[in-house]
Amino acid sequence: MLTIAADPKHLGAKIGITSVLHTWGSAMTHHPHVHMIVTGGGISRDGSQWIASRPDYLLPVEVLSALFRGHMLGMLIDAHAAGRLQFFGNYQHLAQARSFRAYLGPLWTTDWFVYAKRPFSGPEQVLAYLSRYTHRVAISNSRLVAADTSGVTFTYKDYRIEGPERYKTMTLEPGEFMRRFLMHVLPKGFHRIRHYGLLANGRTTRAEKLARARQLIAAVPPIAPSPQPPHGDGTGKDTTLSEKLDHPCPHCGSRMVMIEAFEPGRRPRHHPSMSLTRINTS
Repeated sequence: MLTIAADPKHLGAKIGITSVLHTWGSAMTHHPHVHMIVTGGGISRDGSQWIASRPDYLLPVEVLSALFRGHMLGMLIDAHAAGRLQFFGNYQHLAQARSFRAYLGPLWTTDWFVYAKRPFSGPEQVLAYLSRYTHRVAISNSRLVAADTSGVTFTYKDYRIEGPERYKTMTLEPGEFMRRFLMHVLPKGFHRIRHYGLLANGRTTRAEKLARARQLIAAVPPIAPSPQPPHGDGTGKDTTLSEKLDHPCPHCGSRMVMIEAFEPGRRPRHHPSMSLTRINTS
């Protein structure tokens, strides 16, 4: 993210990232993944201005995917050469360098995917969601239903099902329950939350970088909203709803972006398309 964002061909700015490691699924299976919150822009290379990303676009996911693939496979090769990987059972032959490289070979040409999107409900909701995972374990007491010598019963979500039916219960033998739980106990000294770019401390502290970012953002003049007549455009022609609502947000000055289109009195049933009447919101 930092490399591509700094490239003048893309954003040409130093962005900020907060990354949170999450290792479990609802059933406490091994599902390591990282949630990243990224600033919607960054400070230019010369430090003179704030470069904002487009409201619906940050960085090209195809380029991110290719670079991530190279970094990930390169790190695996380095870890193998340093003897940090262990193989068991049917995979013992991968301990040999030639077999391991042959195993990784097809992955260099396989498409890897990076998924990036803006928060649907706003940054406050995203921060509230991630904050629930920063200092908690793989399962909370509220999900425990029963426990005895025969097994531990707890609730979980079946993400393949929509609606109330996705909430189910599972019973595991005590040893299996403990095994799944201990998979998510991080090594001593491991940092689950990491900060990068504008949000990292270095020769310039995070507080100093954030203060400079706020200063530069405040210096960007907001877009003045253009007056719109309540009905028509003064020429006798009626304006569309899109034209009436195509103006900057009165609070922050940013361009309002369509998030959904639906008929009056009905719930949204589909994603909007450019052929539909646009309803914009900040």
